[in-house]
Amino acid sequence: QVQLVESGGGLVQPGGSLRLSCAPSGSVFSIAAMGWYRQAPGKPRELVARITDDGSTNYAELVKGRFAISREYASNTVYLQMNSLKPEDTAVYYCNADLWVTDYSGREEYWGKGTLVTVSS
Repeated sequence: QVQLVESGGGLVQPGGSLRLSCAPSGSVFSIAAMGWYRQAPGKPRELVARITDDGSTNYAELVKGRFAISREYASNTVYLQMNSLKPEDTAVYYCNADLWVTDYSGREEYWGKGTLVTVSS
């Protein structure tokens, strides 16, 4: 059973930085894309950033220029570098991956359990 394991959340002051990390707990055959979503209290889950296997990225408008997504292919780890954090960035951040576990017979979507990011003074 593949699980996505996230780390790096916490409390940070406005203007500060955090880096989130996420990687599959077991081996996988191939990964099509990995990304980060977030959900603030009382709001729906929204895309923050996503990176495909060829390195293409897309970002939510609210985080462009402040957040950067990257991937380390050797370990299948995806990172989200968050700079100039604002109180409105406070949310639970979820890792997401579209991947094949054993072969190309069926692509599956996986979610992490989430890591809380709180931006407050």
